[in-house]
Amino acid sequence: MKNTPFTAKHLALGAKMAEFAGYYMPISYSGINDEHAAVRNNAGVFDVSHMGEFILKGKHALDLIQRVTTNDASKLTAGKAQYSCLPNSKGGIVDDLLVYCLEENRSYMLVVNASNIEKDWNWISQFNSQGVEMHDISGKTCLLAIQGPNATKLLQPLTDMDIMNLKYYTFTKGTFAGVDNVLTSATGYTGAGGVEIYFEDKGDDAGKVWDAIFAAGAVQGIKPIGLGARDTLRLEMGFCLYGNDIDDTTSPFEAGLGWITKFTKEFTNRAYFEKQKVEGVTKRLVGFVMLEKGIARHDHDIKDFEGRVIGKVTSGTQSPSLGKAIGMGYVTNNFSSIGSEIFISIRNTMLKAKVVKMPFV
Repeated sequence: MKNTPFTAKHLALGAKMAEFAGYYMPISYSGINDEHAAVRNNAGVFDVSHMGEFILKGKHALDLIQRVTTNDASKLTAGKAQYSCLPNSKGGIVDDLLVYCLEENRSYMLVVNASNIEKDWNWISQFNSQGVEMHDISGKTCLLAIQGPNATKLLQPLTDMDIMNLKYYTFTKGTFAGVDNVLTSATGYTGAGGVEIYFEDKGDDAGKVWDAIFAAGAVQGIKPIGLGARDTLRLEMGFCLYGNDIDDTTSPFEAGLGWITKFTKEFTNRAYFEKQKVEGVTKRLVGFVMLEKGIARHDHDIKDFEGRVIGKVTSGTQSPSLGKAIGMGYVTNNFSSIGSEIFISIRNTMLKAKVVKMPFV
């Protein structure tokens, strides 16, 4: 397993560790519910340095990004970011990602999922016929997500960047905790506000930044957060997790991601997706709340009243904020309306659930 520059910090804090996407990662510290509440109500720090980062540079960089992503990256100006996905040639999704415009029409950073770094690199490279300069900087990039309603207020004294007034999906660069060239982005995977910071680990920059954040947030009670709470937080917001809710077999329109699929340009398999937009899809990703006691898990069958399988659960958990079991899954169109009654098959028992509007909180 690979380590991140913060692995020693996690171990020193007594984190429960496990393998994730080939990395030795913290799953929890004080407990998932406690960490979840810290982010929703205050502030928490996630080490997400396992994520992948690619730099694409040159006069044809935007052309390549437009070719391989569904969203319209030509709308980006320097300092703006965009959520998008890489469509495959079979109607599915190679990965979902963030596109950062570093210099308009010239330089971009793509942030991809940890488990898909090599897959995404190979996929994008096959379309690079115009000599776009590509750099995989994943191995030398630190990424911390400081999330929660008090996050930017706690961090502001550490930087010359005006991070408290950063608009959603914009970013800036500057000095942070004495470290130069830190990219600070008003993004995250929690729906609780906050920022994500990217920087190269030179010497002990990683340790310096980590220690400075916790020193600045000590009085307010900032906490380290593991991947367990990251999952419950994203699920409460209805954010898709690649490999669970979206994958090589699910289309953006089935996953409710039609809003990042723009037909103002040419991209991989555009005609197929355009046809889906016009004609509709046969299954949809929905959110549901359990009405009977039980927690839905990935791959549980979703059934109708008569016990016929109408879909599959893709994600499920006990929501710490709601005190209820929630989940997401694909169901046939006739069961995708808000209020539809469905049944989750858990240990051969059909438990009642109801389709609800997302986000859950």
